[in-house]
Amino acid sequence: MVPSRAAFFALALASGVQANPHAFTLSNGLRLIVKEDHRAPTVVHQVWYRAGSMDEAPGTTGVAHVLEHMMFKGTRRFALGEFSRLVAEAGGRDNAFTSTDFTVYHEQVHRDRLPLAMQLEADRMANLAIRPEEFAREIKVVMEERRRSYEDRPRSLLIENLLATAFAAHPYKWPTIGWMQDLENMSWRDAQAWYKQWYAPNNAIIVVVGDVEPERVLAWARRYYGALAPKAVPARKSLGEPPQRGLKRVTVKAPAELPYVRLGYKAPVLRDIAKDWEPFAISLLAELLGGSDAARLHQVLVRERRVASSVGADYEMVSRGPGMVFVEAAAAQGRTGAELEAGVREVIARIAAAGVTAEELNRARVQLLAQLVYKRDSFFAQALELGELESTGLSYRYADRVPERLKAITAEQIQAAAARYLVEDGLTVAVLDPQPLNPRPASAVVPGVKH
Repeated sequence: MVPSRAAFFALALASGVQANPHAFTLSNGLRLIVKEDHRAPTVVHQVWYRAGSMDEAPGTTGVAHVLEHMMFKGTRRFALGEFSRLVAEAGGRDNAFTSTDFTVYHEQVHRDRLPLAMQLEADRMANLAIRPEEFAREIKVVMEERRRSYEDRPRSLLIENLLATAFAAHPYKWPTIGWMQDLENMSWRDAQAWYKQWYAPNNAIIVVVGDVEPERVLAWARRYYGALAPKAVPARKSLGEPPQRGLKRVTVKAPAELPYVRLGYKAPVLRDIAKDWEPFAISLLAELLGGSDAARLHQVLVRERRVASSVGADYEMVSRGPGMVFVEAAAAQGRTGAELEAGVREVIARIAAAGVTAEELNRARVQLLAQLVYKRDSFFAQALELGELESTGLSYRYADRVPERLKAITAEQIQAAAARYLVEDGLTVAVLDPQPLNPRPASAVVPGVKH
């Protein structure tokens, strides 16, 4: 039964919910967030499980991602391949991804087919069938994905080694895809245990964005998800990282043409939007360091000194675990990794000592605000923003407050953040030492024989 608009808004007001987005909690603990956007007759439906690689244990790294693969292998009701076939026949598309903090399944369909997406997702939330023979095939797919994405890509391999070095205790030290040895030893029972442990309505958030009426979405959610029983989800201990007390360094040798360096600095993430200013200052700092060709690193290292062929900087303000600021640089022809590292650290030290110009700050702010505006052109990006905030323990309401906080940051605050966090004691440096792309096989050299 669809509630009347009057009853719907009475429920919203009683729950303290303000219009668009609308948020509800079903009796089984499932969280529902609905955002109306009537610019196109489509809808994005996302299911966020608050379980990612950080919830794994040594020996079973990668199981969250493996389970994501198995979620497309059929349930007790729908056979292998039926999920995606039904979505495609309805004119939609579906996919999923796993991160350190959560696992997300998503569909984009015509607004009239939203009930189908909910029916299918609710079914596999409770009725997944993990068949040993199908797992045996799929784990090989995941291992091949790891080979292609990491072991055959020097820069990805370097990033993996940087994180394993930077974090002493926190689960961010292992890759989301898992260590190869853990994948080789994984069984279908590991995936099944993960599913039973974390896949429950009370550990899930449904985000719907598009051409919808919230009261109808709520009624459909109650129909398809409301009957699912909640589970006792394991208590989560607060996972910290001991203070870093000095520079860490790792060198990765791999076939490559030129050196590449990536620097990671420990930094705070957003916990309280009313009190925390440092994450916003660091976001602007990363943007003015490496967000464009007009940024500080590009101007100094690429254009002026020609030490680097490319540079960049990134920082995720929203995260369940500890944060890091990353700065990267690829060497220009004839330059070394040591030159790259020295150049990057000099640029950062100059900001910490002398600050940034008003022009730099304004440009970085405009770029970040523009990115937030462009997100609103995509139903999918809007849903990602809301789901990420809720899944990391924040509130979807933060989405509309981020611009005002960015606008309030001063040049002095950016300098203070650089001086406090972009320092050697919290720094991990990873250097790619390029090896020959086509090394000569040792067997080709025979002692005593001239070539």
